[in-house]
Amino acid sequence: MIVSGLALLLYAGWNISQPIYHTRVDYSFFLGQLDTDNVQSVTISGTELGGKWKTKPKHAEDGHEYTEQFLTEIPLFEDRTLLTKLNDKQVEIDTRSSQSGMFLQSLLYIWLPGIAIMLLFFFFIRRSNDPFGSGMFGNFVRSPAKEFQASEVKVTFADVAGLENAKRELTEVVDFLKDPTKFVKLGAQIPKGVLLMGSPGTGKTLMARAVAGEAGVPFYSINGSEFIQMFVGVGASRVRDMFREAKEHAPCILFIDEIDAVGRVRGAGLGGGHDEREQTLNQILSEMDGFQPTESIIVVAATNRPDVLDPALLRPGRFDRHVSVDKPTKEGRLGILKVHSRNVPLAPDVNLEEIANGSIGFTGAELKNLVNEAALHAARKDKSKVDASDFEDARDKIMMGVEREEILNEQEKWMTAYHEAGHALLSWYSPEADPVHKVTIVPRGRALGVTQFVPDEDRMHMGQKRLETMLSVALAGRAAEKLIFDEYSAGAENDIQRATQIARRMVGHWGMSDVIGPVAFREGDEHPFLGKEIHEQRKYSEQTAALIDQEVQRILRSAEGHATDVLVEHRTELELVSKQLMEKEILSKEELTELIGPPAQRPQEEHPPKDEKPPAEE
Repeated sequence: MIVSGLALLLYAGWNISQPIYHTRVDYSFFLGQLDTDNVQSVTISGTELGGKWKTKPKHAEDGHEYTEQFLTEIPLFEDRTLLTKLNDKQVEIDTRSSQSGMFLQSLLYIWLPGIAIMLLFFFFIRRSNDPFGSGMFGNFVRSPAKEFQASEVKVTFADVAGLENAKRELTEVVDFLKDPTKFVKLGAQIPKGVLLMGSPGTGKTLMARAVAGEAGVPFYSINGSEFIQMFVGVGASRVRDMFREAKEHAPCILFIDEIDAVGRVRGAGLGGGHDEREQTLNQILSEMDGFQPTESIIVVAATNRPDVLDPALLRPGRFDRHVSVDKPTKEGRLGILKVHSRNVPLAPDVNLEEIANGSIGFTGAELKNLVNEAALHAARKDKSKVDASDFEDARDKIMMGVEREEILNEQEKWMTAYHEAGHALLSWYSPEADPVHKVTIVPRGRALGVTQFVPDEDRMHMGQKRLETMLSVALAGRAAEKLIFDEYSAGAENDIQRATQIARRMVGHWGMSDVIGPVAFREGDEHPFLGKEIHEQRKYSEQTAALIDQEVQRILRSAEGHATDVLVEHRTELELVSKQLMEKEILSKEELTELIGPPAQRPQEEHPPKDEKPPAEE
């Protein structure tokens, strides 16, 4: 504002100091026009003479007329004969002192810049205590957290299906926000920070909003990346502003989503202590330490990478309550489907319990997307209600990808049919494998064909036999190609990649190799942007690395050999399934059962007798 005002003042002063004349002429031309009595009036200011013609003269060269007013320069050797001529021609004469113009010009061009510098100096001195307090810079460093008043947060625990363990952990937080005196009078201190940990899409943000809705308090939401800017210190200023505003509106909830963007381990980057991210993290740690026990401010953060967070964030007094937000169980999936299908008209053949059984491993966000895709599919078909076929097509789209319009030639279709039939048969005759739900040779997503497996139960861990079966199923397509066509194709690239990852973890992480033994060999397979893997060295010898590679190759070759043996044993069924795929392109589990018989039954799990206790570890 000050700079723009001074600029306008300078511009106005320049216009005042300069008389407005439209044409500058030679002095001799002026004298000629004076002799012809064509000068009406003049104004003399120092050596400058301006005036007005009686009749606008014309240019000698092009014949165009001069403007009505003129300006010329009086020579220094001119004597008083000019005034005599002007009086003789009865020209109106006006004189102005040149001192006022010089004073005004000196004021504008010498004094005003100095005054402007002094004003700016006092302005910044006055703002030195808070250099970014207001104005343009103040908006730049102000907290970008979105504020939701208590009346705007309408989500409660009733809208969050499943996640019962997380709800129980957060009930105390809700009670504290509603009535903090109940805890304070007993000397109890509620956790200042709650860290929600879980896979993407499991409902961490929804859970934080539900806590605010249950407690009926304001809710401030911000993403961890919004703190970070290219200017060092801006993120820390934003943190200070956010916590200051929260204290003014306590009780409230501060929600920091993706806190790993700003809360990663310090010293892992390349900027040292002057790094913007580390300064922002230090400010967060300082602000959380500054809470008083009676301040009703709860900081809720969410991340799917708790392993990269700085230990100072996780110590007692900061984020000392860690809540796992896991993928929903069968009952949780059913509840989530009911929540998201409340406004969706369902046909009588839709069984949400069956859909929940067939969506093991889906997160809350994926189940919401499943319902939405089914509704979109029904709308494209101009249906009045969403039926079971719409849910089936939606699940195929999510799990296998969108159908492509590419047309395979005959050889490619046969090779794809045998490849997918190999996957299906290995799973069909392996009790430890996940059941086959559908087989197709219609190109979907990035694959030419897909075999869809749907687990029949939730599993928290897997044993060695199940992992070896998974490897055989993954390599069965490649084995079928070699068995029938005596060559391998490039279509098994993804199968080999997944199988190699599993085998390497079996050897180097889970101790499932008798040769290597129960030793964990950490691989630098985490995201390189974390920084801490840049300087880490491998903590085992070249001989051990070669031995690990040999064991991985042995496990994969054994799995492929087992797949080949099973396919040789069931060569007839392999031919039947492949031919049927060439005719129909898609085979369901029921059609496979009718074609080759029921799948192998899973053996009953062996448990210790009820009257005996498991043997104690030595």
